This record gives sequence, structure tokens and C-alpha cells, in this order.
Amino acid sequence: MNSNISQSPATPGATDADIRGVLIQLSGARLLLPNATIAEVLSFAEPEPVDNAPAWLLGRIRWRGWQVPLVSFSRLTGIADERGGLGSKVLVFKALGGSSPTPFFAMLTQGFPRLVTVSRASLVVDGTASLPSAVTARVMLNQDDAYVPDLEAIEKLIADAVADAA
Repeated sequence: MNSNISQSPATPGATDADIRGVLIQLSGARLLLPNATIAEVLSFAEPEPVDNAPAWLLGRIRWRGWQVPLVSFSRLTGIADERGGLGSKVLVFKALGGSSPTPFFAMLTQGFPRLVTVSRASLVVDGTASLPSAVTARVMLNQDDAYVPDLEAIEKLIADAVADAA
């Protein structure tokens, strides 16, 4: 998590160094991200397929006039063979790296993200864990283990996959 991000305390006992984050449940894993990276949470609908795309690029969804690439993070990292279905949600993310063909991308999840307060005292980085691709760290937040994804690497992978499929 970026320690430069600072928001007003939202919970009793929170400090200026705390940030608001989200825990996102996927098939086989959880992700921890700053809350500000998520633009919207949607119900899952079958995406439009992208010809010749890798299995982790599930297709494109329509969102606010955009054709947004939909990614299965679990497939991308090899954690699980995640498929959308009843109860699945889609998180739309703001692209941060500038290399994405659109300013947004979407990720398949298993339910709604859970808002959390992230403080230095509650976050422990596991420096011994081997990490899947597109992951910057494995962490423990209170009693929840999670991966911190490398969103810029994911955006680059999406841009490359969309370009190769075209």
C-alpha cells in the first residue's frame, strides 16, 4: 500500500497515517487495495468475448459508454480457475499507469469489497512468501491474509493482450 496516501480518520482511534482500503474476495485469494482505486461495483453479466485473448481476459463489458476489459485476477496469477456466475461482482478500476487503451479496467470478484482501515500497526508484510505474477506483496491485515496486486503491471498485461488480440 502506498504510505503517501493519507485520508481523514474515518473510524475511532484512526490516525492521519491510516488509509481506507478494501478487501476483495476472489476465488482462492483476497486482494487489498486503496479504496480510491475502485470506480464502481457492478453485478456480473457475461462479457463480450475478445478473440485470441488469453484465458484471464474474460472479455469486455459495457460501462458508462466505455468498452472495459474484464480480468480474472485468479486466472492471471494461476491461483484458481475463476468463472463469473450468480453472486459474482465486477469491480471497475481507474487505470493508473497510462498504458491502458481505456482509462478503466474491470476485475471479477466473489462478492462486495469490504471496507477496512489500514494502519501501520494492523498491516504485516510477509517478506518470505513467493509471489504470483502481478502481485507486489503478500500481507496480513489484522486476521486477513491478502495479496497487494500490481495494478500498473495488470494494466500493461491488458494493453498487450488487447493489442495482440486485435
